[in-house]
Amino acid sequence: MVVAAALLRLRASSCVHDAYIRWLCYNSDIHSLVSHTNLRLQRGYHNSGKFDLTDMTHPHMWYPNTREKKRNVFLHVGPTNSGKTHNALKRLEASSSGVYCGPLRLLAREVAQRLNKADVPCNLITGQEREEIEGAKHSSVTVEMADVTTEYQCAIIDEIQMVGCRTRGFSFTRALLGLCSDELHVCGDPAVVPLIQRILEPTGDVVTVQYYERLSPLVPLNTTLGSFSNIKKGDCIVAFSRHEIYKLKRRIEMEGKHLCSVVYGSLPPETRTKQATMFNDEASDLNVLVASDAIGMGLNLNISRIIFSTLKKFDGICMRELTVPEIKQIAGRAGRYGSKFPVGEVTCLDADQLPLLRSALESPSPIIEERFLEKAKLSPDYFIADCEDILFAENYAKKGIVRLKEIFTPGTLQVPKSHNQLKELESIHKVLELYVWLSFRMEDSFPDRELAASQKLIEEYLERSGWQQQGQRKFLQKPKKLHRAYDASQLRKYFQEIDMKSK
Repeated sequence: MVVAAALLRLRASSCVHDAYIRWLCYNSDIHSLVSHTNLRLQRGYHNSGKFDLTDMTHPHMWYPNTREKKRNVFLHVGPTNSGKTHNALKRLEASSSGVYCGPLRLLAREVAQRLNKADVPCNLITGQEREEIEGAKHSSVTVEMADVTTEYQCAIIDEIQMVGCRTRGFSFTRALLGLCSDELHVCGDPAVVPLIQRILEPTGDVVTVQYYERLSPLVPLNTTLGSFSNIKKGDCIVAFSRHEIYKLKRRIEMEGKHLCSVVYGSLPPETRTKQATMFNDEASDLNVLVASDAIGMGLNLNISRIIFSTLKKFDGICMRELTVPEIKQIAGRAGRYGSKFPVGEVTCLDADQLPLLRSALESPSPIIEERFLEKAKLSPDYFIADCEDILFAENYAKKGIVRLKEIFTPGTLQVPKSHNQLKELESIHKVLELYVWLSFRMEDSFPDRELAASQKLIEEYLERSGWQQQGQRKFLQKPKKLHRAYDASQLRKYFQEIDMKSK
């Protein structure tokens, strides 16, 4: 069991820990198909009437209840800040029942709050949270939590271009084929339209495509930033590593003119939201943002200018140039319709990269094409998700009860003093977060949910560490909201509390 716990921690630190475990816990579609009373003989079935589990050429038939309904599917496609999701959400508000499926729990929470504020009772269901309202006929969920057995009048799938993602694409495909709704609104990048049309063609659904234009202009600048003294309020510097993000934050703050919020993917979502809130707050002195491509979706940000520190990133395998869709997604966060920065600007630190930036912004996004494994019996419009971690999750689930103390050795949590230790703290948060997720699905096997909720203490530290001032400021007044230094001894007490609870 200790070995299994160590593996869980290792998987979390490598950031590929939970998608496949979720697949194991929730992919009951095959079971529903086999037990369906109206099962029809066709390709994919043996002559005996038994389903051939090795034939995946017709995945749309895994959802027989949905196939009995002729859905009206509306594709809302356009660039960032085009309002493509707004019309879909208005339809959801007006429906008698419905579900919103998003890629991030930040988006799911935002939609739930919007509907509840509009007097439309809405549940929030994500991997880590469940807020159920009595009598609610609407739900806002992360896409992995989509219920394909319930009938709705209206359903929304947001950021559908993620259907091409190797690690999460199956969840979007499942929702696209399986959601049983009269209306299905699918929002995302125009590049995905041909693939979605081909996937839905055999379903008999009626598909309508609506294209949107950006509501506010995006202007690529002809000059680079030049000096860091040219940083101004509302700027966002984009980098692609934790080390580079904090290096840029320190460099900007050493100028003595601005304080920086930080946002990057391995920060807990709640921490990212709070950092973004401080950046957006007119009364806050944190008026510059240093961020990774995590700003691409899920956060409402009042950004005037995007400044790329580089147009290359390490993707976990190799260093590569950003793709056209990635550049567009990030650059598109500059300027926001109805905000104090209605016109967005975008530039680079390196003059040599300006032509590539301009070319990417002027180019259409490449079409998301089909991918498949040659040895699998698949339709050419599908591919199989990577399987290595599915096998790991299956073996892990057979181990029995997992106590928190088997994942953490008491006394190991310390206040981070370096970037490597900060990375380890973020990894620990991922493990606790995953433990909470699993406890909702296998409560007998993961009984220490309340103890694992100590992740909130780590979120508090990460949140406040991101606000710490860097360098010396001779001319900048100490921010009123940040004057209290973080008490390291108090943090150690928090960590000891987690350790003591895990014993």
